[in-house]
Amino acid sequence: MTAVLILFMFAAFVGIDYLVRTNLRRVQEKKARQAREAVLNTSIRLDFTHEAKSLKRVEVPNPKARILAVDDEGVVLDSFRRILVLEGFSVDTVEHGPEALGLVQRNDYDFVFTDLKMPDMDGVEVVKAVKHLRPDVDVVVITGYGSIETAVQTLQHGACEYVQKPFTADELGEFARKLLIKRQARIEAASLPNVRVVTPEMAEVVPASEFCVPGGAFLSPGHAWVTIEPEGQVRVGIDDFIRKALGGVKEVILPERGKVVKQGETLFTLKSAAGTVHVAAPVSGRVEHDNAGLKSDPGMLTHSPYDRGWVCLLTPTDLANELTSLKIGKPVIEWYQEEITRLRANKNPEGTATLDWAAFEQQFLGANASV
Repeated sequence: MTAVLILFMFAAFVGIDYLVRTNLRRVQEKKARQAREAVLNTSIRLDFTHEAKSLKRVEVPNPKARILAVDDEGVVLDSFRRILVLEGFSVDTVEHGPEALGLVQRNDYDFVFTDLKMPDMDGVEVVKAVKHLRPDVDVVVITGYGSIETAVQTLQHGACEYVQKPFTADELGEFARKLLIKRQARIEAASLPNVRVVTPEMAEVVPASEFCVPGGAFLSPGHAWVTIEPEGQVRVGIDDFIRKALGGVKEVILPERGKVVKQGETLFTLKSAAGTVHVAAPVSGRVEHDNAGLKSDPGMLTHSPYDRGWVCLLTPTDLANELTSLKIGKPVIEWYQEEITRLRANKNPEGTATLDWAAFEQQFLGANASV
């Protein structure tokens, strides 16, 4: 009876906690929306004619991105402001292409939305000019049903996408969110990866956006690390690259004690619902011990890869010669940046991996590893 009561109290606590968190999130979202509505109603009444005669500007706190929209139809621009501001974007709108180009030269925008058919300067000209002035800005073409073919052609001049009008608030909001995800993924892929040398314990607290390598350890081309123990044996595990690329590991198949492996042969295997990968031995040797704790808690492998998540201990048989094929120090940082860039290149614009585990093993862990 006591156990049932405890279970009931626990379930009630979880339910109440969920309701409180949900209501709190809704209240915060409502407050944020009300703040954006207040900014929207105030900002469009301000005078920005010193920058552009038809300019209307709405800036929100901590915007997701800054957008410039140009269209000769005021009703379309009104829709853009109201929809995108409530979504959390700062929005400038003008009614003429030349005004838009002047603003692009003076301000930093993430996106420019341009109507395709305008009397003084059409959308094709706007696309060409914006990409010439600011290649880093993403240009989106606004088009009607009868102009889709021309809108598609603007992609050849640098436009990243087109949106068809009329559109609903939900459609435009979802479209803008997807554009932002693609832009952020592209910027991330183009940036140089941040790689840090850390102590084994620090790997557990390094931000997910950064990569880390263990100080004093050697790394193999197959992304296994090696540290030399005082007695001459070597400890082996997986590096930060593998754990971030694969995510969760559900099972670790440890090597048998006493097994003799050669450098490049499979030493241990990682499994999850996503697939299976084989990690090659960084050096040749005989397996003396394994980390039995990984059998009951495989998550330790990815939570603490350089410390408690070590995999096995080897007695090396040709360490002096094989160390020359491993990396340590500054070369590790440079190689890591190359590997991360290569991994990012195998992701789609939404930032989700297109490689399955088998492909990852083939491309990054060594295709010649003996299974």
